[in-house]
Amino acid sequence: MATHDPELKKELDATLQTRKELGPEYESELVESFLEKLNANVDRRVRRQVAEQQMQVARGTLPPRRPGVNHEFWQRFAVAVVSLVLAIPLSAIAVANAGLIGLALCWVGIVGVNAVHSLGLRTVLPGKSERREGDWD
Repeated sequence: MATHDPELKKELDATLQTRKELGPEYESELVESFLEKLNANVDRRVRRQVAEQQMQVARGTLPPRRPGVNHEFWQRFAVAVVSLVLAIPLSAIAVANAGLIGLALCWVGIVGVNAVHSLGLRTVLPGKSERREGDWD
């Protein structure tokens, strides 16, 4: 863990001490109990982070971005790759069911999805200010 949780460390120490006192026959129950507490701790942290991100979105503030990473490029790239991977079976299905017209319609849809996604990344939500140079690398 990058940040150490003193409460979790106490729980682990208590679990290890209990294991010493009770012996190895209760080890699986002790491990399960500790893992449940660890899972609850992780769930609590994740819920807190999600709530913070939702508040940032609701307020219209952007979360900090890592410098030097072009997130829009990687989003467009991911959509393009997924589209091409899915295009193979979709093309086969379109040709089998509707021939060349089906293939053409299939590819118009694929290109349309990519175009809408690419254009959608550049639009600004109503009521939000235009982004300034350097806000999103």
